[in-house]
Amino acid sequence: MWRIDKRILAQFDFFSIVLIIPLVLTSNWLINEAVQMLAQKQLAYIGVATLSFIGIFFLPIRKMNWLIPLVYWTAIALLLGVEVFGHSRLGAQRWIDIPFINATIQPSEFVKPALILMLAYLINKKPPPINGYRIKDFLKISFYIILPFILIAKEPDLGTAVVIFLLCYSVLFFIGVYWKIWAFIFSAMLLFSPIAYKFLLHDYQKERITDFIGKKPSYHVQQSIIAIGSGGLTGKSKEDSTQTQMKFLPIATSDFIFAYLVERTGFLGAFGIISIYIILILHLISLSIFSSDYYIKVITASISFMIFIYMGVNIAMTIGFAPVVGVPLPMFSYGGSSFMNFMILFAIMQNFITFRYKDLYDRGGKKSFV
Repeated sequence: MWRIDKRILAQFDFFSIVLIIPLVLTSNWLINEAVQMLAQKQLAYIGVATLSFIGIFFLPIRKMNWLIPLVYWTAIALLLGVEVFGHSRLGAQRWIDIPFINATIQPSEFVKPALILMLAYLINKKPPPINGYRIKDFLKISFYIILPFILIAKEPDLGTAVVIFLLCYSVLFFIGVYWKIWAFIFSAMLLFSPIAYKFLLHDYQKERITDFIGKKPSYHVQQSIIAIGSGGLTGKSKEDSTQTQMKFLPIATSDFIFAYLVERTGFLGAFGIISIYIILILHLISLSIFSSDYYIKVITASISFMIFIYMGVNIAMTIGFAPVVGVPLPMFSYGGSSFMNFMILFAIMQNFITFRYKDLYDRGGKKSFV
């Protein structure tokens, strides 16, 4: 009879799941208070994501690693499909219609796990030397990063493109690249920034930057700051949370859900949620540092950096310290694509961690379900 070997299950990282649960529960509670219908949809997303987590967790990913390039190029094909079959919304062409079920998908969201897997595949195939990757290997890996960056930025979805860019190069910095390459890149970015602002950014993107550096924040940010300031130490009751309940706070269930969290639970509630994120990030970084397996090292580092970037940008955005770019609070903001992405990545991570010694156990005579 096929079963899960207890020695394999003992490798499962339960701690990260324990940290994710209060984020999901608190998020759904807030969304339910703001818009009940969205809370019901979010529960459906959570259900689908959980099933996806279970399905991906039991896949023999290590044995099927030859499929990783195919997954990556399929994601790239979907991005190219946006150019041909894309669905336009609010001036951006980012979605593809799914026939017969009246739904759309946003390929840029599904590029993230595909790209992270591809990075892990490339780095595992050729690990960095002692002093880090030199220019030839760095350019080869950069090709796989720059290609989706250009396609996503062209939609335009600069926020997602920049997140992918920062995430992937943060992972490369963490894994190891020769220092002279970084020095050249930072110098080039400083010189290229004014040109990029003038010729590459769209008018609405320039307007967001202008709003950010201007003396007066935009309307959205003003209402967010009012909501955060009114929360005090312990927050306000649902009836007294006027910024959200009276619809002054825009997008209270997604982009600005942190402002509603503080209005409702105050400084202590915000401190609690931020503490969970910090513990989760440090835990994932520790898994990466102490692992000699490059699949585990790259994927855990990628998830931790992604959580850090998303959390940092979203919170900074709500308090006026960053431009409004539509970056969700990880596993907290309303939305299926972002939540599904994180669950897929955590499933892949758990798979590599849990089954890393499976072959060794199987040689010992145990049958294990994978």
